[in-house]
Amino acid sequence: MATISSIGLGSGLKVEDIITSLVGLEKARLKPLAAERATLDTKVSTYASIKSQVSALNDAAVTLGTAALWNPLTVSSSKTDSVTAAAVGVPAKASYSVEVQQLARAQTVASTTQTKDAAMGTGTLSITLGTWDATTLPGSFTAGAAAAVDVDILPTDNTLTKIAAAINNAGAGVVATVITDSAGERLSLRSSATGEAAGFRVQVTDTGDGNNTDANGLSRLAFDPENGAVSMGAINSATTLLGQDAKATLNGVAVQSSSNTFTGLVPGLNLTVAQVTTAPVVVTVAQDMAAIKKSITNFVTAYNLLNATLMENTRYDPVKKVGAILQGDTATVTLSNGLRSLLGSTTAGAAYSRLSDLGIKIATTVEAGQPDGRLVLDSAKVDDALQDVDKVKTFFTIDNKDLATNGFGLKLKTFTTGLLSSRGAVVAKQSALSKSIDANTDEQLKVTDRADAVEARLRKTYSALDTKMGALTALSDYVTQQVATWNKSTD
Repeated sequence: MATISSIGLGSGLKVEDIITSLVGLEKARLKPLAAERATLDTKVSTYASIKSQVSALNDAAVTLGTAALWNPLTVSSSKTDSVTAAAVGVPAKASYSVEVQQLARAQTVASTTQTKDAAMGTGTLSITLGTWDATTLPGSFTAGAAAAVDVDILPTDNTLTKIAAAINNAGAGVVATVITDSAGERLSLRSSATGEAAGFRVQVTDTGDGNNTDANGLSRLAFDPENGAVSMGAINSATTLLGQDAKATLNGVAVQSSSNTFTGLVPGLNLTVAQVTTAPVVVTVAQDMAAIKKSITNFVTAYNLLNATLMENTRYDPVKKVGAILQGDTATVTLSNGLRSLLGSTTAGAAYSRLSDLGIKIATTVEAGQPDGRLVLDSAKVDDALQDVDKVKTFFTIDNKDLATNGFGLKLKTFTTGLLSSRGAVVAKQSALSKSIDANTDEQLKVTDRADAVEARLRKTYSALDTKMGALTALSDYVTQQVATWNKSTD
């Protein structure tokens, strides 16, 4: 019997062509499903853009509709290299005259020059924070509330470099640095904070020579002029600076601060001084009209972006006779109409009742047979309205407990927040599109599975047919051969 190596050889039929054609008929449904999927994907992408733009419009609406956000302030100084100011709350709108007599500084002292890496002796450095009662030394020292910090200096740690490290590790409220020049090295001590109360003294218990007040051994690092120990920094020398507070006058009133930043003098306002002044510096706190106008402009920009997306995706092209991807879509048309209705709404109880009263109008130009619908801002008219900013604020923020007559910003915030909520139109549309995509995917899988099943069945059927036809052909050939043989024998 002949062996069939390919479907169709036994029967002589073009089985592969037949199978391909029949399976193709089964898969024909995939083409419209793929086109539908492409459309759905485009709609999903478009609605992602719409949602993002509604969110941006909502952000603008929150700014316009919240009364507290209508108080942006600008703080300025007539001489910023001398005095600057920063709002740390909501300071009152006012002007302040500031004169600076003295800047705050930290106490600084330095040792006499020592040979590099020379042994300084052993003992204990006792560092106390407090206040010196005079600008020049000697004077009396009043210790602060913090306890003195003792720094033990051992024979293995008695170079200036190691002593500086020990002082810094002790957290005594001073910073130690070794300064090296051609003459040798010095130990410099500087209080960690500025101000009179951040002064310090250094008392020494010298275990080297036992004399705690001379200029030998560890006593070379003492700074206690009140008690006659001044090896660390000669009295009134350039290497000794006592800590001092910043001093100024604010509107003629003397004020003082341990740092160069004055806090709490004016509620919500910090003043920072950088130079002694020779004339008053004027610090002004005023309403930031530029920021307010920018908030209004941001709203117009956000609306126009959303409007452009809605228009582009819902318009009908009369020339090509083709509608855009969302043309006729109920949810999108409803959203568009809702926004337009909102633009034309009125605000009750405000000097301005409509957006157009402020200088914000809907464009009336025509594109592709439809109104453009974008907002146009008359900058000069808005500036004029902002001369009485409270009236503009009322137009956007007044709460009449009625969505139809509330302030425009409040209405817009309510509307856009609703669109973005879990049951809002935008989220609902995205959910519906997602379900449609899932259904489309399932249907394509079903069509593919049916086509695969048909192909498998056809191949099985035609394979069996080929086997049968092959057997019959072999039998026919055998019979024909036998008949021929018989005929020869007969002859």
